[in-house]
Amino acid sequence: MIILNVPFTLRPTFRRIVKRKSVEEYSPIPYLATLINCLVWVLYGLPMVHPHSTLVVTINGAGILIEIVFITIFFVFSGRPKQRLVIAAVLAGETLFVAILAVLVFTLQHTTTERTMSVGIICCVFNVMMYASPLSVMKMVVRTKSVEFMPFWLSLAAFLNAGVWTVYAFMPLDPFIAIPNGIGCVFGLAQLILYAAYYKSTKRMMAERQPMMGLSSAVVRIGSEKVAQQSA
Repeated sequence: MIILNVPFTLRPTFRRIVKRKSVEEYSPIPYLATLINCLVWVLYGLPMVHPHSTLVVTINGAGILIEIVFITIFFVFSGRPKQRLVIAAVLAGETLFVAILAVLVFTLQHTTTERTMSVGIICCVFNVMMYASPLSVMKMVVRTKSVEFMPFWLSLAAFLNAGVWTVYAFMPLDPFIAIPNGIGCVFGLAQLILYAAYYKSTKRMMAERQPMMGLSSAVVRIGSEKVAQQSA
């Protein structure tokens, strides 16, 4: 599931992408995973599937719109054609999957109990996948000893989101919400611990990189001035 303060937590990341006109080493996987997660939860929250789940539908419906905006930005500023192709293919696959799932549920199952069970299990799977999607980024963090491309606010939002929905799942008990979000708390906490462990080393590496970037810019500027003088 998703919380509505996600646009604010991800704003620094996407501001950087737009400013630099590049996604750099950021991964689209968490956003694609969140989109399919929101899609299946909207299906779960429909009155014909799981009655009295208005909150689930509205929040995840808003989440779909938010993720579409983020993925569009990611698609536009991805400089790799192969990555764009993968994003487009995954989006098509997610849309087709949810459409087929909806058709099968509404034609083959005729009670809300049956529909809640089948869609709920699928929601659990995708919810856990969403929380586990940053694992590839976490692997890169351990390898590079840098959290530069693992946004802190995204990790914090994931942890808080999982915690809030876990509490919500016990009023009354809904195991399909409680189980994946409980697991999500663990994944979110792991990301925060990793961020704390490599925060100082990241700052140090970025500080060391600044003089080199300044030197490169100076060399380029001097070279341009010399070419201009020779041309004159």
